[in-house]
Amino acid sequence: MIICAASNNAGKLKELRRILERMGHEVKSLRELGIDLDPEETGTTFAENARIKAEAFCKASGLPTVADDSGLCTDALHGAPGVYSARYAGHHGDDDANNAKLLRELADVPEEQRGAKFVSAVCFMLPDGRALEVEGECPGRIAFTLQNGDYGFGYDPLFLPEVFDFERSLGQALPEEKNSISHRGNALRELRAKLSGNA
Repeated sequence: MIICAASNNAGKLKELRRILERMGHEVKSLRELGIDLDPEETGTTFAENARIKAEAFCKASGLPTVADDSGLCTDALHGAPGVYSARYAGHHGDDDANNAKLLRELADVPEEQRGAKFVSAVCFMLPDGRALEVEGECPGRIAFTLQNGDYGFGYDPLFLPEVFDFERSLGQALPEEKNSISHRGNALRELRAKLSGNA
């Protein structure tokens, strides 16, 4: 199946492509499809924003479209940055500023209260209007300093997954390792199961 990946985020596109192609699909980026569109994400939940993007890009491309809206939810900040993860510091997609703000907000929060989770809502939209919606999570904790690696993007250098015993950041995980435990990987595996069930 040829699928339109509804994202202008290079890191997210790379992950979507890697995961979906391993499932046997051909993934087309917005640039490859010549689509220059930036739908306003007015939803109050990840799921609402994923559906907004899926509908807009499915209509523009005429192809089955997968859209993801994801972010980081922290316990100490009552779920923030949440749906505002990409623009937490005010400018969309400024990873350094977002990470710096999160560290400031959590500066006085002790280790045992730094619980957090990455959440990914994925909407798979077909040109006939049918849609499959799934969510995936990855629980963990926020580090006190950046744990940079060769991979990852966004808040990955600050996020210590529970499955790694909080000893390594998501930014230090190899791509295949990250895909096997990440919120987006979990959501897309759930999508694959639903697609198989609908086949």
